Amino acid sequence: MPFADLARVDAHDKVRGAVAFAADDARPNLAYGAFAVATIGKGRLASLDVAAAEAADGVRLVLTHANIGAVASAGFIMGGGYGFQSHQPLISPEIAYRGEPIALVVADSLEAATHAAALVRATYETAPFAVELDAPGVEVVDQAETPLAHFIPPVAAGDADAAYARAPVQIDARFASAPQHQNPIELIACVAEWQAGRLVIHEGTQNAEAVRHGLAAALGLDAGLIDVVSPFVGGGFGQKNSLQGHTVLAAEAARRLARPVKIVVPRAQLYHLASFRPANRHHVRLGADRSGRMLAAIHEAQAQTSRHDLFPGEYATTSARLYGIADFRGKDELLRTDAQTPGYMRAPFEHIACFAFESCVDELAYALGIDPVALRLANDTTVDAVTGRPLSSRHVGQCLERGAAMFGWERRSMAPGSMRAEDGGLIGWGVAIGTYAGLRAPAIAKLKLTDDGRVEIRVGVHEMGQGVRTALAAVLARKLGIAPEHIVAIIGDTRAAPQHLTAGSWGTATAIPVVEAAADALLARLAELAPGGVSNREPAQILRAAGLPELAVEVQGKAPGQPDAIYDRLKAGLPSIGGPVYPEFVTYSYIAHFVEVRVEATTRRVRVPRVVSVADCGRVVSPRTAASQVRGGVVWGIGAALREASEVDPRYGGFLNADLAEYALPVNADIGAIEVAFVDEPDTRFNSAGVKGLGEVSMAGVAAAIANAIHHATGKRLRELPIRIEDVL
Repeated sequence: MPFADLARVDAHDKVRGAVAFAADDARPNLAYGAFAVATIGKGRLASLDVAAAEAADGVRLVLTHANIGAVASAGFIMGGGYGFQSHQPLISPEIAYRGEPIALVVADSLEAATHAAALVRATYETAPFAVELDAPGVEVVDQAETPLAHFIPPVAAGDADAAYARAPVQIDARFASAPQHQNPIELIACVAEWQAGRLVIHEGTQNAEAVRHGLAAALGLDAGLIDVVSPFVGGGFGQKNSLQGHTVLAAEAARRLARPVKIVVPRAQLYHLASFRPANRHHVRLGADRSGRMLAAIHEAQAQTSRHDLFPGEYATTSARLYGIADFRGKDELLRTDAQTPGYMRAPFEHIACFAFESCVDELAYALGIDPVALRLANDTTVDAVTGRPLSSRHVGQCLERGAAMFGWERRSMAPGSMRAEDGGLIGWGVAIGTYAGLRAPAIAKLKLTDDGRVEIRVGVHEMGQGVRTALAAVLARKLGIAPEHIVAIIGDTRAAPQHLTAGSWGTATAIPVVEAAADALLARLAELAPGGVSNREPAQILRAAGLPELAVEVQGKAPGQPDAIYDRLKAGLPSIGGPVYPEFVTYSYIAHFVEVRVEATTRRVRVPRVVSVADCGRVVSPRTAASQVRGGVVWGIGAALREASEVDPRYGGFLNADLAEYALPVNADIGAIEVAFVDEPDTRFNSAGVKGLGEVSMAGVAAAIANAIHHATGKRLRELPIRIEDVL
């Protein structure tokens, strides 16, 4: 039975401002921090004069490399550490990139801290730097020859090069995408306070446990003396998935001042103090026979990383899973540049991998004269071509067929430029599919029922606006037969339960099965207390009849094939993800996007008046927030395809358009109708709840569908993102 369309349980609190984010914190005796930042592309500090800043009214502390003491790096999260990068600002005079902090000024007010930070004066010894992919000094690293290959092995199946050479029809294309930044509404912020020897951090984070253990490593503390509280995150999208450098400095400043310290990173500094989607480029070759059967594919990718870390590339692992192509070869190369370490921005590899590969599929359809939907349906599969294992579920064919019917695809004429609007503008209809790995992490759920009818769930997951509280309430209300308003979720809180990183669309697939298991365990305990049965009795009634004030259970769960030792990694704040390849099957989510574009006859401005998206994400436990997730992914796909680019400065380093005035995002006027539907078929082989991921797959394929629609409208194949007006002139 489908889940009811439950209203978002935290909506009322959000719209009336009752939800407090870290930047909203205004506790007594609060001090405020502001950064002075480096103005060179690379080098080291020759001198640093903070005398004027220290003398400014209201200033209580200025931290620099000269007085920071024993603070250390917490390490890179993909290298066994806890931070979004291994480079910790202020612990050395070395400058790795433009915009990194060189001093933290802490004062009695934000205005005083900001003013004093502007008084810091520095001179530098400069060094050559590179921020563009083809700049002199960029180092190319084959990922297969690094330690990353142990957990992200190169994708290889069959003999792709030989099969491609034999293919009667060949598509050979190159693609590129500019770097991009997440720009969540909630800025990166934290409040650090020491309370009776304990460090308490209030921060919007996707990974409270990594913040906790990372602070312990950086400050030489016992992790048991640190609490991280993050009940709500005002948007993360991968930017808040690990320890931030500013949090370490806020904690150290609070320790020295013996008062709480708040740091809110301004948006202009956020472009250099946090992760981003790296610049990347791709070479895709696709071979097929004349009937349209795809025979071989080769996907070679290059992506930006930093000098100090190797941020992994996983582009070919996505394109290899779009269709049943037996002969496939992927290669990932990393290009070391002088910037902060990139990170996992929503659909980090899948967005651009689907753009490149699905553009080639559309080009193949035109080379063969086959309808693009029919070609995709003809290459569907039930087996993972890379491993040969069965897919736990795959309903992308249903996504395509249902989406085509909803969109009215049968009215599309094939020829480019053949559809026009009444005003003379060009109309283009495009389609693309997307996929995202089915991942799961270990979790521990603590469920408590009290005799007044309240249910409290404590589990390791974070609420970033995706609606996980609503999903938890929907599952528990249905299982226990209680009203959603009687359910309280304590999440994103290291005091409640071990908190695994919430990212990669594994939050629901991780939390919901273990919470359902906890509900089953609670019902079993209630049955023991009610010999007459529990079917027609409220849980609280049974509890009161037994004379018990409360009843609590604790349940743990993990991904298929994971050892029990994975719970130790969970408790240590380390990534503990399983999948998408499991011992007996492989799991992915899928989506099909149908897009209409209008290209104005004179200005050639591209608009997207409507999109239809149909997703295969397993069971949909929260229909309203699930549909919201897809709409959000589509909006972001439109922005990534037509608007967003972080412009680098080859003269001085860093990013030029570091604000919302210059970083072009889609606004309401850019967004037309977005119609969303779900296959809603449970994948109970993947987990007992039958849920798969949705948040990231919703963006995968949108840019390709837009580019394919633009080709249909104009006849032009555009292979670089974002697509600009001059590209269609």
